[in-house]
Amino acid sequence: MHLFVQACILGVLIGGVYALMASGLTLVFGIMRVINVAQGAMVVLGAYLSYSLLTRLHIDPFVSILLTAPVMFGLGVVVHRLFIRTLRGARREELSLLVTWATALGIEGVLSLTYKTTLRSTITSYSGRSWVVAGYRISELRTFGFAMSVAILICLSLVLTKTRFGRSVRATVQNPTSARLLGVNTDRVSGFGFGIGVATAAAAGAVYGMIYPFNPGSHYDLISRTLSIVVLGGLGSIGGAVVAALLLGIAASVVAVTISPIWASFVFFMVLIGILLLRPQGLFGIRERGAL
Repeated sequence: MHLFVQACILGVLIGGVYALMASGLTLVFGIMRVINVAQGAMVVLGAYLSYSLLTRLHIDPFVSILLTAPVMFGLGVVVHRLFIRTLRGARREELSLLVTWATALGIEGVLSLTYKTTLRSTITSYSGRSWVVAGYRISELRTFGFAMSVAILICLSLVLTKTRFGRSVRATVQNPTSARLLGVNTDRVSGFGFGIGVATAAAAGAVYGMIYPFNPGSHYDLISRTLSIVVLGGLGSIGGAVVAALLLGIAASVVAVTISPIWASFVFFMVLIGILLLRPQGLFGIRERGAL
């Protein structure tokens, strides 16, 4: 029982970071019906940027997010303007998969040339520290990462529910044609939404780089996990993505400690296949064009 509870604690903490990764992916899908398969590569790029700022300028990874997130937001807006916005016609969604996949491969290539393929880790002075509470060991790093993820997700939720931009996003999600008739610049909303999605990857990447070793090819595993989370939660549902990330984080941690760490990653694929077969719309998704 002690080992099970310890695994659940670890799963919740890492699940919060996965939720942050998946929130950007589901936000982009909700606004544009585009599955950004470059999201995993964006997370890895964020990890490398944070790693570089720490090793060269001695900037703490959590502080570095204040620098990397705006840069990644700008990158997202540029990618949308150059590649996504130009896609038209009935096959726009299918073509967007090819475009974002090409973007992911391009990011991987640039990172491979710049940093090579050696595994890197963002190591800080508190990386190995932990607290012991009621006999359970709680990692300081994972706790800080979880708290940061929760704070960012709350801010994102407030932006979407309390601001004019958020109302424009919800209108675009529900009916883009009607939103345009009401004066909403859907192209601008889509561009900013894509940028926000990529900016969340910068924050998630900073934490990911401190928890796991990474190299330019790490995005293959990340995108498979985030897609599993988004499908389980319901495409376009940020709240669903958060719940799904916590559930899958706990499930993977429990499997890792009770069976084998090798099978932990397979949990995501099992859930993905099961959801596609039994409930394709996910836990909180709907079959028609839905809301966040």
